[in-house]
Amino acid sequence: MSLFPADIEAQARQIIEIYAQRRLTIATAESCTGGLIAGALTDISGSSAVVDRGFVTYSNQAKRDMLGVQAATLEVYGAVSKQTALQMAKGALMRSGASVAVAVTGIAGPGGGSVDKPVGLVHLAAVGKAGQMMHREMRYGDLGRNGIRLATVRTALELLRELGQDAA
Repeated sequence: MSLFPADIEAQARQIIEIYAQRRLTIATAESCTGGLIAGALTDISGSSAVVDRGFVTYSNQAKRDMLGVQAATLEVYGAVSKQTALQMAKGALMRSGASVAVAVTGIAGPGGGSVDKPVGLVHLAAVGKAGQMMHREMRYGDLGRNGIRLATVRTALELLRELGQDAA
């Protein structure tokens, strides 16, 4: 029995199958999800052939130290931005042995939101060693903390599936 809802389990299972068949590996860089993406993937038997590592970089300092996110990026654009998500993904790819990395940074609430960056705003990025790069800005709305985090996992898994199907 999975710790995750059935749809997330099915998504994760599909990704593990695709990546195993193509001999691709994954690294995750997570802020607002706190490791849930890596958790969903490693919930699947056989994931050890696919999941390289996960970085939980909740603080800005962790983003800088572990992923190489530039201080200027955090100052100018903020932790919840396209620029930060892309730097997180690139940093995870460079600091791992993975073929693909996915990164998420957002505001899960209930506090912390603003007019410009409301609760439910999440930036996701995925990059591959072959140069692929994807970004999504999601505005889930105030689904509650757990709802936003699970919605983010679903979107991150979609990005991984798309990238895995495109990768050779």
